[in-house]
Amino acid sequence: MAVDAAERKLAACCISHEFYKAALKHPHKIAVIHASGFARTTVDSLDGDRRSRDGCSKLTASSSRPPVYEGDECFTFYAINSAVEKLSCRLWRILHGADDPYMFKTELVNDFRDNSEHVAKSLQYSSPSVQHSSKFRKSRIPKVVGIYMEPSIDYIVAVLSVLRCGESFMPLDPSWPKSRILSVISSTKADLVVGIELSSEGNCCHKIDNLKWLIDDGSCPVLRFSMNETIKEQSESLLLRWPCESESLRSFCYLMCTSGSSGKPKGVCGTETGLLNRFSWMQEMYPLHEGDVVLFKTAVGFIDHMQEFLGALLSTCTLVIPPFNQLKENVYSVVDFLQGYFINRLVAVPSLMRAVLPALQSPHSLTIQGSLKLLILSGEVLHLPLCKMLLELLPRTSILNLYGSTEVTGDCTYFDCTRLPQILEKEVLSSVPIGSPVSNCDVVLVGEEVAYQGEIYVGGLCVAAGYFDYPHLIPLTDGDVSPEHDTDSPNSGCRFQHYFRTGDFARRLPSGDLVFLGRKDRTVKVNGQRVALEEIEGAFREHPNVVDAAVLSREVGDEILFIEAHVVREETFREEELLKSSLRNWVLRKLPHVMIPSRIFFTRSLPLTPSGKVDYLSLTASDEEGAFNVEDIHQDHLIEVIKKVFSDALMVKKVSVDDDFFEMGGNSLSAAYASFKLGIHMKLLYTFPTPSKLQMALSSSGSSLGTDSFLGVNRTKSETAPSSESSMGDLHGSKPQGVLFEANSNRDFHMAKKLKFEPNNCTGHSEPTCGGILWNPNAVHTECSFSRCNKSTHIGKCEKSYSGVVWSNIIPRDGKGFMQELWKVDLGSCVDASPLVVCKGSDIYLFIGSHSHKFFCINGRSGVVQWESKLEGRVECSATILDDLSQVVVGCYEGYIYFLQFSNGNICWRFRTDGEVKSQPVVDKCRHLVWCGSYDHNLYAIDYKSYCCIYKLLCGGSIFGSPAINEMQESLYVASTNGHVTALEIKTLPFKTLWKQDMGAPAFASLSINYSDGNIICCLVDGTVNVLSCRGSIIWKVRTGGPIFAGPCTSRALPSQVLICSRDGIIYSFEMETGNLIWKHTVGHPVTSSAYVDEFSLLKSDNNPSSPDRLMVCVCDSSGSIHVLRVFPNAAGGGNNTDEVVHEFARLDLNGDIFSSPVMIGGRIFVGCRDDHVYNIQLDVELA
Repeated sequence: MAVDAAERKLAACCISHEFYKAALKHPHKIAVIHASGFARTTVDSLDGDRRSRDGCSKLTASSSRPPVYEGDECFTFYAINSAVEKLSCRLWRILHGADDPYMFKTELVNDFRDNSEHVAKSLQYSSPSVQHSSKFRKSRIPKVVGIYMEPSIDYIVAVLSVLRCGESFMPLDPSWPKSRILSVISSTKADLVVGIELSSEGNCCHKIDNLKWLIDDGSCPVLRFSMNETIKEQSESLLLRWPCESESLRSFCYLMCTSGSSGKPKGVCGTETGLLNRFSWMQEMYPLHEGDVVLFKTAVGFIDHMQEFLGALLSTCTLVIPPFNQLKENVYSVVDFLQGYFINRLVAVPSLMRAVLPALQSPHSLTIQGSLKLLILSGEVLHLPLCKMLLELLPRTSILNLYGSTEVTGDCTYFDCTRLPQILEKEVLSSVPIGSPVSNCDVVLVGEEVAYQGEIYVGGLCVAAGYFDYPHLIPLTDGDVSPEHDTDSPNSGCRFQHYFRTGDFARRLPSGDLVFLGRKDRTVKVNGQRVALEEIEGAFREHPNVVDAAVLSREVGDEILFIEAHVVREETFREEELLKSSLRNWVLRKLPHVMIPSRIFFTRSLPLTPSGKVDYLSLTASDEEGAFNVEDIHQDHLIEVIKKVFSDALMVKKVSVDDDFFEMGGNSLSAAYASFKLGIHMKLLYTFPTPSKLQMALSSSGSSLGTDSFLGVNRTKSETAPSSESSMGDLHGSKPQGVLFEANSNRDFHMAKKLKFEPNNCTGHSEPTCGGILWNPNAVHTECSFSRCNKSTHIGKCEKSYSGVVWSNIIPRDGKGFMQELWKVDLGSCVDASPLVVCKGSDIYLFIGSHSHKFFCINGRSGVVQWESKLEGRVECSATILDDLSQVVVGCYEGYIYFLQFSNGNICWRFRTDGEVKSQPVVDKCRHLVWCGSYDHNLYAIDYKSYCCIYKLLCGGSIFGSPAINEMQESLYVASTNGHVTALEIKTLPFKTLWKQDMGAPAFASLSINYSDGNIICCLVDGTVNVLSCRGSIIWKVRTGGPIFAGPCTSRALPSQVLICSRDGIIYSFEMETGNLIWKHTVGHPVTSSAYVDEFSLLKSDNNPSSPDRLMVCVCDSSGSIHVLRVFPNAAGGGNNTDEVVHEFARLDLNGDIFSSPVMIGGRIFVGCRDDHVYNIQLDVELA
């Protein structure tokens, strides 16, 4: 049978033998540290103030590994083994009728029972697995010894001693109500309770009332035990037989009381084989080594605590035990112990990790990243957002998601979260998979009509012997598994005879991993449809302003009245009316109508059970104050919410119900921000641009926000294709996407016009002179291009010679800076695009488009228009140029990507996407490709040699920013409005997705790469700046004071800094490696474009030659002001904002708003403006 083969695989015979061998191997090694000294010192130093967490690092510790602090108590393997030998002999004597000076009896206690008379009858009713085990040896019901202690050395010795004398232990958690403890002792007919009282020295980890109440009210003898007293005792030992050599086999070795559906505790009888199998599997897959340190922090009332201390002791590691009362009183103290003792392994429930996230994000907790090797999460559903945050915070830590219950020795499946990115490439999930079975276990899905889905049945060595109902073993909920059930199970060929029916539902992925769907009692039927409440909770948790959520159903009898949600919002988010509307729209987009809660409660926190899980019973009993009806939100508040969002997005004080969003100055960026805050599709705002129209649309019956049918969008086949990526062999089938124009072809498209310079086309100097100070033609190389964010390309000899910054323009900084207009060109409509400046020989050209549907080539020196080309739609994105300077590439609002002749603007070719193109194309010269994103959610790779699209990637959201290419890694990175950053390997076709990272908020800005280390810089609409490694883990993360719409600026002149412009009106400089704030400067108005560093000019002081040189940074605010800042390039971190580091050198106000990112070369600034012009501004100095 499968059970026989599995048991033979186990190398260990019994826990007692295994510990004895471990203790002999390292007798003088520290096995357990009572961290009482460290705990007292941290309490004193922190004094309850979490801001002083770094005080932990100042504690005095020994130089040993692990560290030992003054006041800590240490116990060696020899001391523990000696104490186990003494206590096991005492217990054997007591359980066989002898007295003990430390044992107290009550009048209720009968003589010790001999259970042998019940054996035959008990096994008749016991679990079939126990009957099978009795084939080889006579089985017996062991005596039950309760252990009334918290996690401590005393508890460990008591457990090992009970096992050593061949009986079973029953943890009694002192935090339980006294009535529950007495009920458990009485119902199990416990033979003895071992307890502990506070020692006079006060060094004990316990905080337990005296044992008098247990002696007075209990129904069995109580033995008082103390490890310290036992060590000092001189007693005669007995030669006890090892449990594995006993003539009769105990049918279980521990009794765990767990909550039952009836409300009364159930005693689960766990086997020694189950514990050893779980230990052996973990040691094989994720081994503990002798130098590792493990934290014992789980309460004894939960099954997970056993592997915490048994795993450490059997693998000769060191176990650190914190004072349990301190863990209860201050959850953040877990982080202190992780840091103070360099803990290598931690077992926790997801709720605990979510609670301590703020402490883990502190710079003072960085040492945890280096020490914590393995984080084991179990007991609750692990939701994707939390897992991703933990993976970011702990990039060097392996994270496991385990599934199980007390009936299966705690765990029966596991999932290594390092595999999560690969799973998410193919699957849309709301929670982390629970994975596949551990060794010698089988998991089968049974009883559902849906393929690959069903109730979880578990078989194998992990399954408990049964439930204890003195004096019988009652079988577990046994499930019949026929051969046809779940044939795709990895272990389908290794079936066990009996399976435990868990009551949990799961789905099996094509990879073989299981995804938890919910408990049977957490799944309800609404209008005949099955609804998993966990799925609704997951939808709420994905909202950017929601911290946590719990969903429950209100019912009378079997009828569901309604579903309600309890939501914990971010503390910093105080706009309640806005959040109500946003939540309503959010869940309408995420869930079917039948799953929409009728009521939503805002609460500061969710009630938790002692194990840290959500207490749904308390929520059910809570009052109904603070609830709001989801269906009533839009009727009472929606119009005001829309007006408030319009006001914020447009930066105006008052908005009326009939004001048009775009007539008031709204553009694509402000529309994107408003749509994000309202939780609606952006096209809805274009269709209904006034508050009244938008409110009517949102309030219309039957509307489903975010769906194509409601928005009136005719999606093409390419948008709805199930594949996330595809090669483009069929793009030119029934619907041609590209059009190639021959030189002599007759076409109806607008030809480019060559314009002569005329006074009404340009104002200013026809060929301005620079006075010999600022504008130096030699400052730019012969063949190169410059665009926003200091992006530049250098071709031929220029590329080879460009090894650094050439300071060819020296500017005196002792005088006062000022700016003057050299020329401006009227482009016929708003100019939101950023300029592309191209240098070819001694000529300088500027390429830029506008809302007039026109694209221009302008002489950069004179302002003379060289040519203009009429396109199909307005132009908001910047252009790029091919590596041979033959063609200029630009996108437009009609979805076209144009390839224009450099010399005359004629259209060589165009490619049609299925959405607006607002992303600046990127040239990949190694592969002769142009990469460009579209509003249709796709990233396209266009071969500009063959005039065809060879590849597209579906990114799940619209692409506003440009992708970034790392040629060294041969990889590409792209961000979208669904908040995902996708990494693509572009070595050879077919291109391969490397990873996908959810950033938590939409990304409108272009990505940037720090080429010194390959890290990717990503800015989000919620004001967050994330820096990711080339493998997708977050290196650092900071948050600015407002939304970010423009890409980060990185420059060769400031190699250690990244400049970020935020809508809060501040430009930030962050240290590239650490994210520390170096400086920030307030310009006074919101900024939605990128900064630019003049790499060809230096500010020098003539009056003080020894004074360090300064650089110039140009930044334009949305109100129309151009600011030139002088910046000290070698400033250190620390959030400096002094005149010595950054100072405004000059300022010029234009007549329109500026959303265009400037380009500054040698003291000249090129920028577009919403007054319909593109400008060339000259910086000058008024000398004293």
